[in-house]
Amino acid sequence: MLKQTEGSRAVAEAVALCRPEVICAYPITPQTHIVEALGESVKSGALAPCEFINVESEFAALSVAIGASAAGARSYTATSSQGLLFMAEAVYNAAGLGLPIVMTIGNRAIGAPINIWNDHSDSMSMRDAGWIQLYAETNQDAVDLHIQAFRLAEELSCPVMVCMDGFILTHAYDRVDIPGQAEVDRYLPGYEPRQVLDPAEPISIGAMVGPEAFTEVRYLAHHKQLRALELIPQLAADFSRRFGRDSGGLLRSYRTEDAETIVVALGSVISTIREVVDEARAAGMRVGAVSLVSFRPFPLAQLRAVLAHARRVVVLEKCLAVGLGGIVSDGVRKSLSGIQLKGYTVIAGLGGRAITRASLHRLLEQAVRDTLEPVTFLDLNTEVVQRELERERASRRTGPTAENILRQVGTVAAGIG
Repeated sequence: MLKQTEGSRAVAEAVALCRPEVICAYPITPQTHIVEALGESVKSGALAPCEFINVESEFAALSVAIGASAAGARSYTATSSQGLLFMAEAVYNAAGLGLPIVMTIGNRAIGAPINIWNDHSDSMSMRDAGWIQLYAETNQDAVDLHIQAFRLAEELSCPVMVCMDGFILTHAYDRVDIPGQAEVDRYLPGYEPRQVLDPAEPISIGAMVGPEAFTEVRYLAHHKQLRALELIPQLAADFSRRFGRDSGGLLRSYRTEDAETIVVALGSVISTIREVVDEARAAGMRVGAVSLVSFRPFPLAQLRAVLAHARRVVVLEKCLAVGLGGIVSDGVRKSLSGIQLKGYTVIAGLGGRAITRASLHRLLEQAVRDTLEPVTFLDLNTEVVQRELERERASRRTGPTAENILRQVGTVAAGIG
C-alpha cells in the first residue's frame, strides 16, 4: 500500500509486519518515533501477541532483547548515538551469543561536543562487534531492509543492524510502499531459534571459554559474516521476485561501466551523489557512483569488480577515524589490493553538515585533476581552524575548543534548533 508517511513510522510498520514478540526500547533522538509508534501498536492490540518493555536505559534495552531472544522470542530494539555506546557491552554479547536480534540505528553524531544531527559515527564505532550492518539510502530502503533483516538474522542466527540517517530519513515524509501482512508472512517464516533456553532441556548459554577454544568460537562468528555475503544477495533477489522492486543486496553501482572516477558512499547521501554524477556526465566527465548497502560484511570481491577498470576512487565518509582519516576507505583499499588506481578519502557531513551538489561538483573536479589531498575534509572552514590553532599556540589556558569555535562562527548552543 502506497502512503505518505514519516520514515520512522514507516519503519515501525515494517517491523510490526515482521511479528516481533518482544520489543524493548529506551527513547533517544532521532530514533524515538520508531519505538513510540511500535508502543502504540502494542498498546492498541494491533500488534499482538507482542510485549513492549519499557526499560531504564539503552543498556537494559539490548540486555532484555538478549534475554528474550535466548528464550526463543523474535526480538527487536532501536537506538542512536550515545545510546549505542551505552549498550556497547551488550552489543558484543548479542553477537557473541549468536542471537538473531534486529536493531534499528537512527544514525547520529557522537559527542562531545553534543550534537544530535546525522553522521555515521555511532554505527561505525560498533563495526567489529559481530553484527551485520545494512545501510538504507531511502525510507523505502529502510522498510525493505528491515523485512530482509529479520530473515537474514534468523537464517544465520546473527544480529543485524539496519542503519538509517537520523532526521534525513527518520523524520522525512516520503511516499512509501508498505507491504501487506500476508506478503511479509510468505517471505518471512515463523521464528525457529537455533538455540533456546528451555527449562525442560536445561543448557548453558554464554559460558566462559578459555584460550583452548576462544579462537574457534570467534572464527565461527567470522564465518557467519562470510556466509552473509552469499545470503544477502539471495534474500534480496527473493524479495524482488515477491514484492516487485529491487532492494537490499550488497552494493549498487550507478553509471560505473566506463567511469574513470567512481565515488563510493553509503546512506542517504548517495541520492545527491547520483544527481551530481548525471550533471557531471552531461558536462563530459566520465564519473560513476557505488552505494554500499552492506558494510558488515564488507563486499570486497563485489566492489573490486566494479572499481577494477576505473582510474581513481573517491570514498565519501560521514565518519572520521581520528588520527587516520577514513573508516570505509580501509575496506575499499582492501578490495583494491593489487589494482593500481588513485584513492582519495573525503570526510563529509559530520554532525549533520549539509553535503551540497555544489560542493560535490568541486570535489569531482579536483578528483579528476588529481589535486585532492589523500584525506580531504569537505567544506572545512580553515580560517576558523587556524585561528583556534593560533589561540592554542599563544596561550596555555585556551578554554574549551567547541565553545571557542562557536563564538568565532557567531553561533551559540542556545540558538540552535
